[in-house]
Amino acid sequence: MTSSGEATGLEASMDVQFTLIRELKPGMKNLRLVFIVLEIGRPNVTKENHEVRSVKVADRSGCINISLWDEPGQLLQPGDICSLNKGYVSVWKNCLTLYVAKGGELQKVSEFCMQFSEQPNMSEP
Repeated sequence: MTSSGEATGLEASMDVQFTLIRELKPGMKNLRLVFIVLEIGRPNVTKENHEVRSVKVADRSGCINISLWDEPGQLLQPGDICSLNKGYVSVWKNCLTLYVAKGGELQKVSEFCMQFSEQPNMSEP
């Protein structure tokens, strides 16, 4: 039994703060988000032969494009619900864009069942 001041392991892990897409601003980093994948763009291939995809994702507060390199972009499907650890936000081609930082991770945690909103679209210039 724990005293009222202590959180059990499960409660402590549920305590993690996730950022809402609507709250994202350029320069924010070390972000944790949970979102559903709406659309996956066609890959662009860089000179170094990396595949880069723009993926439209949303949570209950709005939507944004995330730029995914190589394998993560190939593995995702529309409807996947993902958790992003160590994300950051920047402006690319006049659009607010979400990225996975070095050492960050994108994990599929579920699928299909998540409340989301496509407005506001934080990636619209």
